[in-house]
Amino acid sequence: MNKLTTYLKDSYKELVEKVTWPGWEQLQQSTMIVLGATLFITAIVALMDFVANGSLKFIYSLFKN
Repeated sequence: MNKLTTYLKDSYKELVEKVTWPGWEQLQQSTMIVLGATLFITAIVALMDFVANGSLKFIYSLFKN
């Protein structure tokens, strides 16, 4: 149990004293970058899905009676 207590105390000390937390502006900027990248990747995946769906429908229509 002593090792666990020491680990928790050391972890708390590191988080409070040694970690550099981002400021509010840096946090907002990082959030906007992540949001923009997420929207961009979502748009690419949606476009790929649209193209694949159209292509498969066309291929299936060739073999339909």
